[in-house]
Amino acid sequence: MENYEALLTTLALTMGVSWASGINLYAALLVLGVGGTTGNIDLPAELLFLQDPMVIGAAGLMYFVEFFVDKTPGVDTGWDAIHTFIRIPAGAMLAASTVGDVTPALEIAAGILGGGVAATSHITKSGARLLINTSPEPVSNWTASIAEDVLVIAGLWAALNYPTLFLFLFVIFICLSIWLLPKIWCLLKKAVSRIGRYLGNIKNAEESTLAMNKHNDLGALDMLNKLRNDGVLTGEEFIEKKRKIINKDN
Repeated sequence: MENYEALLTTLALTMGVSWASGINLYAALLVLGVGGTTGNIDLPAELLFLQDPMVIGAAGLMYFVEFFVDKTPGVDTGWDAIHTFIRIPAGAMLAASTVGDVTPALEIAAGILGGGVAATSHITKSGARLLINTSPEPVSNWTASIAEDVLVIAGLWAALNYPTLFLFLFVIFICLSIWLLPKIWCLLKKAVSRIGRYLGNIKNAEESTLAMNKHNDLGALDMLNKLRNDGVLTGEEFIEKKRKIINKDN
């Protein structure tokens, strides 16, 4: 029975740290580090390095930066893009560290699973935030960012204290992500297509206006030339009016 409970705890913590890393890596590191240092979280020996003051300081500094960046529409998307190369490897390394120094094969397997889970949560979070950014108001962006921070803290707390409940909710999250990701992808393609059409319409309108102006200018020059040939305009008058037509758009 004890082995079964230990297995559940390890599995929940492995999936928990990798899942949280994909959403907000620095919040996850800070929660685990501070919680372990204060004694509120009983970290396994393999994750005790998170209690090091240098790790806590670095995680705290980066979380402070991300707290504000993640609530700025547009900037958060660039931040998420950069952190594709940080959150996923970190999730894999944390998952591998969680299982301990048992066998190399188990560590590699845990790293692969952890990287996959971190990638799933990261892509789900980034895609959803990209869609939210299509809304002009910032309130929904702030709400989503704060909700993600709360979700990471609550998820890690559940993984450490109620592993069975966390694993149940984790399975629901994976199923929801599998169902949601194709829909997010389709919505993103539609949004990009609409933006492209909108920009294309603006470009076409500008080209039409330029073409019309050019046509009108050529007609005016042709009329001036006829007036000069008919003797209505002198050579100087023709040159002056021609100069005004050519320079009016400059």
